[in-house]
Amino acid sequence: MIVNIFVFLVVLALASAAGWLFFKVLRAPKLWVKVVGGLGTAGACVGFAALAVMGGIGIVKYYFPGVGPAPELTVAGTPEQLARGEYLVNLTCIGCHGSVDEQGNQTREQPLKGGWNFGASKGVGFAGRIAAENLTPGGKLTNYTDGEIFRALRYSVNQDGHFLSAMSLLPYSQLSNADIEALIAYLRSLPPVENKQPTGDNLNYIGMLAAGAGFYGNPKAASVTVTAPPEGVTPEYGKYVATYGDCRICHGPDMTGAKASIALPEAPNPRFYVDEISQAEFIEMMRTGIRANGVPFKDIMPWQNAAHMTDNDLAALYLYLTAQ
Repeated sequence: MIVNIFVFLVVLALASAAGWLFFKVLRAPKLWVKVVGGLGTAGACVGFAALAVMGGIGIVKYYFPGVGPAPELTVAGTPEQLARGEYLVNLTCIGCHGSVDEQGNQTREQPLKGGWNFGASKGVGFAGRIAAENLTPGGKLTNYTDGEIFRALRYSVNQDGHFLSAMSLLPYSQLSNADIEALIAYLRSLPPVENKQPTGDNLNYIGMLAAGAGFYGNPKAASVTVTAPPEGVTPEYGKYVATYGDCRICHGPDMTGAKASIALPEAPNPRFYVDEISQAEFIEMMRTGIRANGVPFKDIMPWQNAAHMTDNDLAALYLYLTAQ
């Protein structure tokens, strides 16, 4: 934080210096000096001012997101919570926080020791490090309270109250309180695994500019209490399945497709295709990664996560996607 604030002050000083030079140039006796020097210093002033404003907005968003203190919470860790937490982790967290291979690629496998460099994999490593945390008790979460983990999932901030850039792009603020507590219970039950790779966010000033431009979204204005729809094979619960199944991250909040962004490629509207196949064909497709016409999904489609869903969850997701 100190380095980024220092860079912000330097950029602000350069903007001020360029503005001072602009007015000095305007008093020059020669016209060509006024014109050339005025354009140059005015451009520099505007450029540095824009970098200062955008970076300043990013610093405020990132380091001072305005999220309140973590709730007082102690998760019981019941057998039901552990089972539910394990199910959810294998549909959500494992996609980013699973182990990486020797090349640093995500394997989507246990243990949840993190280390996958999300920023570098998306081609934005120049903005600083954005690497998945170690979610086992061998990582930073061992020093988090249950309330601080809850706050991280609900509001996308870390123990220090700083913005979690990659987490802010995910819909986990819409998970129910009960499911967040189940996740916490399961993560607490894991055996500790050390990871010597760097984890967490460490954004530079370019990252602050990206935050100021809204690349990482905005601090979550989430509800204090979220309740899931009644579990069952219904369109309403299917929408909730699409939330914790990570479907809405790529395909949009209403599952009607999404345009490409710096972080994600363009995603089609799956409703058109799903509406043309049966529920049984949909479930088989999500289990195997192969469409009903025999064409496999593209590599970008993380169908392996959905393959772990129960038949009832997939049936509910089908009803949601085919609802008019």
